[in-house]
Amino acid sequence: MSVRTVWMVVLIGWGAVLAGCGREAPEPAGFAGLGDSLSSAEAGDFRQPRAGDRIRLPRDLGPHPDVRIEWWYLTANLTTADGQPLGLQWTQFRQALVPRAPGDSAPAAETWPLQSVWMAHAAVSRPDEHHFSERVARGDIGHAGARAEPFSVWLDDWSLRTTGHGRVWQLSVAAADWSYDLTLRPRRAPVRHGDNGFSAKSASGEGSMYFSYVDLAIEGQVTVDGVTQSVAGSGWFDREWSSQFLRSDQRGWDWMALQLDSGARVMAFRLREADGAFLSGTWIGPDGAVQALTGDDFTLEPDQRRAFATGTVPAGWRLTIPAQAVDLNVEAMPGNFWNRGLYPYWESPVSVSGSHSGRGYLELTGYEAD
Repeated sequence: MSVRTVWMVVLIGWGAVLAGCGREAPEPAGFAGLGDSLSSAEAGDFRQPRAGDRIRLPRDLGPHPDVRIEWWYLTANLTTADGQPLGLQWTQFRQALVPRAPGDSAPAAETWPLQSVWMAHAAVSRPDEHHFSERVARGDIGHAGARAEPFSVWLDDWSLRTTGHGRVWQLSVAAADWSYDLTLRPRRAPVRHGDNGFSAKSASGEGSMYFSYVDLAIEGQVTVDGVTQSVAGSGWFDREWSSQFLRSDQRGWDWMALQLDSGARVMAFRLREADGAFLSGTWIGPDGAVQALTGDDFTLEPDQRRAFATGTVPAGWRLTIPAQAVDLNVEAMPGNFWNRGLYPYWESPVSVSGSHSGRGYLELTGYEAD
């Protein structure tokens, strides 16, 4: 998704860039303040996805300059050559400041335009060890961008690009003391969440367009503190965009993507509200059949918490989908997986036990300490 973090993270990144440009940055006020980042008139100029909209590929792998925010997001559960677990995250966000019709040309770079801001996050996670890095760039001047064909997303030297006539993706990230260079191969057709790609985020209709590649074969190399290891495993790639931010009474996001050993895949999230939570998800059977899940179809409840100076998080969960005979215990890898960027949030590999075994990723927002 990552709304989850994006709603706040990109806004603050925008504020950091604006401050560097001499413009006054808005004061963040949590999820409740995001809708105030633009005036009503400015917000009305952006296109808002709605039920009935359809996803078109490969076009929608590229940017949507007429919406306010979008992201490209990868998580991976890998194993080193000596059998040790390792998790990876990479996300790139685009926050629009000025809407632009999809067919319009970008402004000339030499005019130093400020129509969009980009932010990228990347992390490497092992048991009791977590490395995170963050970058922010101004759009339309060459430092960051995206395109659909050939598919490419980049911010400086961090990039996700297609090779092999679009059948293979290459992800390269290098931080101060760690890096990774990975080859990704989609093994299934992309999955459209919600109503044929429109994913509701509340009972009142806020939402986004959302699709995923739920089964990527991944191999490559990861270097941490000068030690390079070969890795292999599987990943999950999300693509999402919207112009309508979360409601002011939604306090945070709990999201997970699970790859079960049975061949099934599950995406589930809940948005915490003043009087409960809004739940949504997707069940992908071993045969590839897709079922949209509502709050009447499954339960998602925390059953384990971990306390840190950054905040206390529900690091263990129970997920049930009665119609599929699913009763899962989802537990974060041992350790502290707070991403301590401009806006802290939790992102961890998880193991799955219970009625099914497997692995996946967990993202939590809105738990940071005051």
